[in-house]
Amino acid sequence: MEPERFDAIVLGTGQAGKPLALDLGGAGRRTAVVEREYVGGTCVNVGCTPTKTMVASARVAYLARRAAEYGVRCGPVAVDMTQVRRRKQTIVDDFRTGGQRRLEKAENVEFIFGEGRFTAPKVVEVTLKAGGARTLTADAIFINTGARPARPAIDGLDSVDALDSTTIMELSALPEHLLILGGGYIGLEFGQMFRRFGSAVTVVQRGKQLLAREDPDVAEEVHRVLQEDGIEVLLQTEATRVQTAVRGVVLQLRGPAGDRTIAGSHLLVAAGRVPNSDGLNLGATGVQVDACGFIPVSDRLETNVAGIYALGDVKGGPAFTHISYDDYRIIRNNLLRGGQSTTKDRLVPYTVYIDPQLGRIGLTEQEARAQGRTISVARIPTSWVARALEMAEPRGVIKAVVDVENRQILGAAVLAVEGGEIMSMLEIAMMAKLPYTALEDGIFAHPALAEGLNTLFMTMEK
Repeated sequence: MEPERFDAIVLGTGQAGKPLALDLGGAGRRTAVVEREYVGGTCVNVGCTPTKTMVASARVAYLARRAAEYGVRCGPVAVDMTQVRRRKQTIVDDFRTGGQRRLEKAENVEFIFGEGRFTAPKVVEVTLKAGGARTLTADAIFINTGARPARPAIDGLDSVDALDSTTIMELSALPEHLLILGGGYIGLEFGQMFRRFGSAVTVVQRGKQLLAREDPDVAEEVHRVLQEDGIEVLLQTEATRVQTAVRGVVLQLRGPAGDRTIAGSHLLVAAGRVPNSDGLNLGATGVQVDACGFIPVSDRLETNVAGIYALGDVKGGPAFTHISYDDYRIIRNNLLRGGQSTTKDRLVPYTVYIDPQLGRIGLTEQEARAQGRTISVARIPTSWVARALEMAEPRGVIKAVVDVENRQILGAAVLAVEGGEIMSMLEIAMMAKLPYTALEDGIFAHPALAEGLNTLFMTMEK
């Protein structure tokens, strides 16, 4: 049978695929959008939305236990994990079903539940969720299939009931002692979350610092915060074997002090993510992948095969929802609006939703020095910000890297209460190419966290 012809095929309904399909349909292009499981991709279903909902619950427990600091008397704090999970799922379901309804109602868009794979250049076979199959073809195909948690090669791991960033959110009972492999963004967010819910937590990190991409002084401050919260952190430590125990799991570790064994009730593996490209049969269409399975693209998101594009996490690079959404905007601007958008020189903001938050934008100090830039660094403790003291949230550090020649901000790290929001102010200044003195001399409402930017840049060496 001849394949069904469309103007465009979108594989995946993440933060790039869903709005792109809607815009293509709105432009009069007959579009097939294929989704194998849930509309919304990682962010809505197992990433940003559910995790930050649970982070909010954990913060309430944390503040309740600290109520006496504010002169408020509370009784004992108990966390109902079933209700935490129910609250999380209600929000996820609302976001997911709303997105699906939009696709189902959109003009010129056919929403197909199933799993797609290439069978020939520009031909996709979809195994339908309801049974049967359909074969589709289009001159323009957009791959937005995302990524999934990685499973590192550790002896015994495959025989243990280990959790990942998806399954840990489905626990109905609180872990007594949560062991976490990985000291990156995901491991730290879940580690602090479950510590605040009431679990003992141990983080095992192979590297010499937490958050390997950050400057050492910022990573050290994060480390200090987590230790204050009662989290055990083991740096330069590698798990060599995992075993099932009577009441959980046992890790054999190798670290600076030699070999040791630790036991826990639950194990979370937070050791990175791998792309969902392996099931696409990309060899049939000639699309190349790298050694890890990511799909390399040009700065216009084109693969090596004309007419086939990759967007979001599956292409590698910064794995953030807002980057996937910007990928969509690049395609939209170029294909539907006659633009010339690219990924060149785009700023990549992100926030690690530990508490205090770590908001990051632009170059780290290490990166700027490695590029041979002439820089000046401003750095203050968050305790210098009046609003933070008034909120009893003085932990953290605020740091900015400035180009000495043009006085523009190259990057910043904001480890502070609402650090992501403060970082966004710095990003706006970077987008406008303002000199740092515009923030140093800016009038911000008092008392606001933004006033910390006045103080921060007053410390800059002139």
